[in-house]
Amino acid sequence: MSPSRSILLVGEGNFSFSSSVCKLDSESGSNITATCLQRQEEALRHDGAAANIQTIEDSGGSVLFEVDCTKLGECAFLKGRVFDRVVFNFPHCGRKSGVKKNRELLKNFFLSCVEVLAEDGEVHVSLCNGQGGTPADQPKREWHNSWQIVQMEEVVEGEMVHYNIPAELSDYVSRGFLSSDSIHPVKLVQDFLLEGLGVHWPVSMKRDPFPHLISAKQLQTCCHDLDNLQYYWIHLLQKELTSQAQEDDAVFSNIKATSPPTKADRVRSKGTESLQPVCCHDFNLEVEGGLYLLRPSLLPQLEELLINKDISGNAEPQEEIDQSSEVEGSEAEEACDRCNGSSSLLFGISGVVFRSVPISLWALPAFHEILLTGVFPLENEPVKLIGHELEALLSPYGVSIVTEEKSLHLVAQPMGLIGKVFASNTADGNNHVTVSASLNLDLLAVLLFSLPDWRLLWSHDPRFLKQFSLRPPPGTPFQPFSLYPESFSFDISFWTGPAWEEKMFHAIAREASCGTVEQVKLIDTFSHPDLSQTSYCYRLTYHSHTHALSHTQALTFHKELEVLLSSRMQVTVR
Repeated sequence: MSPSRSILLVGEGNFSFSSSVCKLDSESGSNITATCLQRQEEALRHDGAAANIQTIEDSGGSVLFEVDCTKLGECAFLKGRVFDRVVFNFPHCGRKSGVKKNRELLKNFFLSCVEVLAEDGEVHVSLCNGQGGTPADQPKREWHNSWQIVQMEEVVEGEMVHYNIPAELSDYVSRGFLSSDSIHPVKLVQDFLLEGLGVHWPVSMKRDPFPHLISAKQLQTCCHDLDNLQYYWIHLLQKELTSQAQEDDAVFSNIKATSPPTKADRVRSKGTESLQPVCCHDFNLEVEGGLYLLRPSLLPQLEELLINKDISGNAEPQEEIDQSSEVEGSEAEEACDRCNGSSSLLFGISGVVFRSVPISLWALPAFHEILLTGVFPLENEPVKLIGHELEALLSPYGVSIVTEEKSLHLVAQPMGLIGKVFASNTADGNNHVTVSASLNLDLLAVLLFSLPDWRLLWSHDPRFLKQFSLRPPPGTPFQPFSLYPESFSFDISFWTGPAWEEKMFHAIAREASCGTVEQVKLIDTFSHPDLSQTSYCYRLTYHSHTHALSHTQALTFHKELEVLLSSRMQVTVR
């Protein structure tokens, strides 16, 4: 254990665990703060409590009593302090509390941790086997009888839904790169775009508290340019019928999630609807109205926001809108004159979107999209107008415009498409048109700051963000941690049955390698003439710009891939 790490332990009983941590490394004791819910006289009744407390204090640690782990921000001693680790061992409400009360305890604990957790801090929870409801639990309880430790909970179209995020995406949610005080490069790129466009149009941004999950019905009117196989279809674990459409923002557990089960668990709890499993690819949007997926674009949610909202040239920003960039008064009029009289307000949102894409150098399973829209007079050719302004901003960094049917594509080498400008529909008797611009902030960050790999954007290494602490302007090159990071290639071959899905193979490869697989190439296939089996041989390249990847570590990842393929896809590794 690193002596520099500050650790907060909550819900201690006789403080034996805290005492053991202090004994492991005498230097770490000064960074230990151990707490319990009981009053001091009650805590001292536990066997060995007095001796353990003495050990902690002799090591320089602190012991606090009457600390409610669901209200850490209210503890006077903890105010103003942050911790690298918050540890809760075997949480329980006591006596014969049911799973519902314990789920509530954990949810409130995770929310409370936000008040005391360092920026790169971690929350550790120990549970008895079977309690969590994760695939790792053996034996695994039925979902309704577990604590549902890895579930996500969101309100979608007025219904509270519960689901697991796919394991390969667990590091791409709730990172807060676009928060108002962020210095992350994707936020710097967004600020750069809004400032540049704000010279010509007032821009109002709505912050992103929107659900990561959308329904198939929401998808019907947009995202036509995406193949169905690029969607992350989600099996719900539970859906509660609720009228709280205006419920508070979604609550996410601050813990790494695991992959969704291959079979949706039956839910027997009161007030819930049991959901049957659905094949991820065999669906019909006209029929399967109950399907859900991780948002592949922000367009469905933007369209919902714009319902009953006037975004014409005379629109005023609503109170709930975060005005990231706005031009007012005579300055706005001058800007509009320069843009051929277009006085539209640009309204926008940004956030993480998800695409189930095969592994390759520039295939991003998750990235930050910024989506801007406005109503313009048709006579001003607004698609070309906005495209021209974006090209003026981004052409110094290698971005060019390609004209497509009714749209413009922004492209750059070597990644290809990084955004587009398109007309959504006409309005006001065909005199005006709604025009939108969608941009991939992650790929733009790679371009504008000369990053060697998009995966660096998701690095937890403090050296990465340190380079952006002074908010460098676009064009400032990133200084790599390693000039010549090694790559390692391994082949894997296996027999499959008729139910083989290559998409799932790529998902498992991302999970097993912790995102270090850079390329996957199909080397050879062979179909057995007598059996309904096919042999596949793939070559995987492991490469990392975030840490020194060794041959041994890459081989360990590759062995884990073999294990997961055998257990989850029932393939026979050769």
